[in-house]
Amino acid sequence: MGNEMASKTLPAVLALLLNACIWGVSWWPFRQLQHAGLHPLWSTCLLYGVALVGLLVWRPQAWRGLATRPALWLLLAATGLTNVCFNWAVAIGDVVRVVLLFYLMPGWAVLLAWLLLGERPTRAALLRLALAVLGVAVVVWPADGFTTRAALSAADLLALLGGLAFALTNVLLKRQHQVPGMERMCAMFLGGVLMAGSTAALGGHWQVVTALPALDGGWAAGVAVLGLLFFIGNMGLQYGASRLPSATTAIVMLTEVVFASASSIALGAATLSLRTAVGAALVLLAALWAARSD
Repeated sequence: MGNEMASKTLPAVLALLLNACIWGVSWWPFRQLQHAGLHPLWSTCLLYGVALVGLLVWRPQAWRGLATRPALWLLLAATGLTNVCFNWAVAIGDVVRVVLLFYLMPGWAVLLAWLLLGERPTRAALLRLALAVLGVAVVVWPADGFTTRAALSAADLLALLGGLAFALTNVLLKRQHQVPGMERMCAMFLGGVLMAGSTAALGGHWQVVTALPALDGGWAAGVAVLGLLFFIGNMGLQYGASRLPSATTAIVMLTEVVFASASSIALGAATLSLRTAVGAALVLLAALWAARSD
């Protein structure tokens, strides 16, 4: 029985790990596109536009769910807000700090799953959550402990709000597991287009977001490749989040912290400290525990 359960759980966990890897290293292409003059919000809008067009060419009927299933519009909003907050934050803030603050989301996920799905957290789930949050706290707590309370930057606030939105996205995917996957993907891609595009337009009006630059082959190719990767990552999220308990999904996805930390250190965007290493190890341990326990 245990081997049968593991054989069903492992593919879902691997699918979530693929999505976490794509998101964890996405900071680098977003920064490259920003250096090319394309603001992260415009990058988000365009790459999800590419993914949406590709989906509708592949499955033209995928849009129909938006007309017949009003609940998909909540998924659209949650996904769009997730992408707006995370992609903007990771392009302007410290990569490791942003990702760790974003991944305080297991706390949000456990609470939202309890409220929306009736999934009362088990003692083991709460222990894994505590271990993961401890790992985050080790990294972000001021070096001199209680004597200093660091102010949250704009990137920090975006990361926290994005984590809440991502937790809601995972819970909604679980709640809407009977909705065809293509319809859920359509809502999620359209959310990225509408939320990022409208936020970029408003930001441009208030002069906090640069205008969309003239079309250039370099950044256009980057957007196309990134759109394909996010399409693949979304498929992994769809598969995994609809088959695992929300608390498990939330903690397995914490491995994005490891992917982001390793890639940013390898590419010189961050330095590895003992605190970062210990915190990331605790997060990874919690994720592995979740993968083997549920």
